[in-house]
Amino acid sequence: MKKQMDIHKLRADLLGWYDREGRMLPWRIRPEDRARGVTADPYKVWLSEIMLQQTTIAHGAPYWMRIVDEFPTVTDLADASRDHILAMWAGLGYYARARNLHKCAQIVRDAYGGRFPESEAGLLQLPGIGPYTAATMAAICFDEPTNIVDGNVERVISRMFRVEAPLPKGKSAIRKYAATLVTDDRPGDYGQALMDLGANVCTPKSPHCGMCPWSWACQANRAGVETDYPRRIKKHTLPIRYGAVFILRCGDKVLLERRPDKGLLGGMTGFPGTEWGEVPEAPLRDAPVKAEWTKEPAPVRHVFTHFKLRLDVYVGEIETTSGIDGIWAESSGVGTYALPTVMRKCLKQI
Repeated sequence: MKKQMDIHKLRADLLGWYDREGRMLPWRIRPEDRARGVTADPYKVWLSEIMLQQTTIAHGAPYWMRIVDEFPTVTDLADASRDHILAMWAGLGYYARARNLHKCAQIVRDAYGGRFPESEAGLLQLPGIGPYTAATMAAICFDEPTNIVDGNVERVISRMFRVEAPLPKGKSAIRKYAATLVTDDRPGDYGQALMDLGANVCTPKSPHCGMCPWSWACQANRAGVETDYPRRIKKHTLPIRYGAVFILRCGDKVLLERRPDKGLLGGMTGFPGTEWGEVPEAPLRDAPVKAEWTKEPAPVRHVFTHFKLRLDVYVGEIETTSGIDGIWAESSGVGTYALPTVMRKCLKQI
């Protein structure tokens, strides 16, 4: 392949397509905006990239809007309490992201005067910012020609070059191929164009090859095997874990507890419960108090990345909160706490 000539054509074709077809996103500066001198806000780009890890745009965008409305700058976010941030994050999952978000904001405020480092290398020094986010921010916000590779880009590049190594082993080969296309011509627009191509055209199951500006160069398209890529190792069936939660009421209050920072759902609030693992033989031994516990007829079902969860829900009533440690929340205000989705399901169950 004549690399130099092909690279120029590939980039020109992709950028031309992006100028016409690229997505309108609330945190994005479109090419026509750049032409008028508008620049990307590193805070808003950073926030979007952290929130959209493992989260769809449709689900994440409303959270982004609420956080930006309440905290217009990274310093505003840093000044907020962590519990407030966790409560606003509730429902997005992967809660270590929220803890790192707050920690990162405080470092940017205290060590960098409220301004993000203006290079990929500098951004990588911040908590919660990995190679993809650092590359994306550096390109979009600071015009650094970086190698941006997310899940959408992996799919595009694996098809373009027919990368045979299955994921995750194939990631390094995909990054090397993607790096051959990097130049200093509109790096931010190019990275966003590549992500849009994967999201809207080079889709997982039914790619729209007739609309693709790169179809002429795509090796998988030439062979008619687009959906065979990226290669993947067959996933194993997710194991099932079991447990129980206890929703304890006292008048119009309900008992909550804060989970340790380390581990799943770290730092979030929830209802007392058993460990998650084998079916508990005597779950009431782990109840926070002795009470008349009533078991709900059906368990709560929830799926995490590495396992499925089945939780039995027990409901109890007591007459006084005296001597019982924990957070006694007003029943009407439980939704304002940092309750993860699985705990909201338990509450809904009753």
